[in-house]
Amino acid sequence: MTTYDFTPLFRSSIGFDRLPLLLSHALQLDESTTSYPPYNIDKCSEDEYRIVMAVAGFGTDDIEIVSEQNKLTVRGEIKEREEKNYLHRGIAARSFQRQFDLADFVKVNGAELKDGLLVISLKREIPEEMKPRRIEIGGGGVTRLAEKSGGKKGEKQTAA
Repeated sequence: MTTYDFTPLFRSSIGFDRLPLLLSHALQLDESTTSYPPYNIDKCSEDEYRIVMAVAGFGTDDIEIVSEQNKLTVRGEIKEREEKNYLHRGIAARSFQRQFDLADFVKVNGAELKDGLLVISLKREIPEEMKPRRIEIGGGGVTRLAEKSGGKKGEKQTAA
């Protein structure tokens, strides 16, 4: 196994303690065990994402979605199996567990299962106190920077 030293990346970074863990975790993934079920990750807008998983044969009672601190886990296990005499079985019905690492402030908005596709909606919601603000030198005043959609470019809003 090749070892990579990421130390130079963190000389001017503060608070990215999770990044080395994420990078080492990504290097250790075995793609052959993480290929089921297939999925897409769509970027719908600046702060909205969608995970679309192909879970044919699974019902809403067979899938569990758990969101915890910076991690989303999707588990699937068909609880009621009918014993049938298949001539050909091409639809996989094996259990699975897939984990996604989420960035800070990314929350799950909801999930929907339709036509064999599980769609999980995600949105980044940055708290007001975490948004960019301008610090005035010497005046002691703090002003919020105008957002893209609210206010004109260069316009300042006084923080409360």
